[in-house]
Amino acid sequence: MFINIGFGNFVNSDLIVAIGRADSAPARRLISRARESNILVDCTQGRKTKTILTAMNGQVILSALTPETVTGRLRTDSADALPEEEEESGEQ
Repeated sequence: MFINIGFGNFVNSDLIVAIGRADSAPARRLISRARESNILVDCTQGRKTKTILTAMNGQVILSALTPETVTGRLRTDSADALPEEEEESGEQ
């Protein structure tokens, strides 16, 4: 399942390992190291980076959306993807 991380950019939600804020010093170091290693995917369209997503393959993905927005979209897509059997068993 893919989630929208802003400005028409989508990420495979099954590959997301971590979602974090981009305003701390360790986060800025992570961005710098990812850029140097050519594993950075910048999806901010020139806007301020608010969220860092880390993928299973080690790629670092930047988004201009807040972590809360990205997490909310991830939860919404996960709930929509439940098979009918699981949804029915949860209602009983």
